[in-house]
Amino acid sequence: MELGEIFSYALVYPFNNIKALVIYLVLGIILGIAVSGTVAAMASGVAVNNLWAVIGSGVIGFIVALVLGFMITGYELDIIKYGIERSSRGPEIHFIRQFFNGVKVFVVQIVYMIIPIIIAAIMAIIFQHWLSAIINFIVSVIFGLALMMAQCRLAKTEDLSDALAIGEAIGDISNVGIVNLLIFIIAIALISVVLLFICCLIAQWNSIVGGILIGIVVIYLVFFGGRALGLLYSNV
Repeated sequence: MELGEIFSYALVYPFNNIKALVIYLVLGIILGIAVSGTVAAMASGVAVNNLWAVIGSGVIGFIVALVLGFMITGYELDIIKYGIERSSRGPEIHFIRQFFNGVKVFVVQIVYMIIPIIIAAIMAIIFQHWLSAIINFIVSVIFGLALMMAQCRLAKTEDLSDALAIGEAIGDISNVGIVNLLIFIIAIALISVVLLFICCLIAQWNSIVGGILIGIVVIYLVFFGGRALGLLYSNV
């Protein structure tokens, strides 16, 4: 599929599965309120010099955000899978399975982020600063793109070992096309930045309303981005 087709299909995809969209919008709103509410509670605790209020609100908010984040990420993985299969249907909701799939995604993200950090540390010792910076940038881009491919591989099989086959994930970059991937990332980033910037402006006026809007936008971007990535990977 061409990139234009992919984005045109992905933009309307969230509305093809209204039931799941509504359920995850509610979860996204709760997540947005939890995050903004936690920040506000921690700020109030700091203002009155109440350490326990800061710690308590921080821990509770972190746990709620983590659980909801894993569930949402796990559902996004199913959206990617359906995109790879080019199925017009929306994935069924299985909170427990999707929670653990979200944990798998987190593990994959950690692995693909740690390796460039290790390489950067080694390069800083061996080479001069400018050469080290160039190598680190190239490695970071490669592993960032490979992470996208690893998530697609995980979505396809739900097998963590497939996602952690780093060499094969890097090989998928050339199969999809590095130019296509870069254009894809830039387009997704621009859309995300514009929508979230608007939400942040509103959040400065009213944190609760802003939190709700951020939750809605995040879920829309999850559906849209997951569908687009799956369709892009389906070209492999």
